[in-house]
Amino acid sequence: MGGEELASKDQAIGWLIFAACVVVIILYLVGLLYYGAPLGNPHWTIAFTLIAVPVLLAFVLILGIGAWIGWTMATTPPPKPIEELETEEKKEAETEKEKEKKEE
Repeated sequence: MGGEELASKDQAIGWLIFAACVVVIILYLVGLLYYGAPLGNPHWTIAFTLIAVPVLLAFVLILGIGAWIGWTMATTPPPKPIEELETEEKKEAETEKEKEKKEE
């Protein structure tokens, strides 16, 4: 029971990380390209553009990795509870013992 709640919490955190990264990427792009008006703004020099573009790419790449981590957390199925794993191990051990007895 407790494992399912923990998995749901982990998945919720994953969705929050993913959503936050995507929102920040969108806001950063809108802020830089729309409000900065690089295409029609004569105050943007080539030197500023040479700095802004690599910073933009690095920022989007880092947040993209964060979004990927959040997506992975959100879509990964929850692990089995420890009790189920112990039960499966006992069953496997019993079937191996039975196979050994049959071979003898």
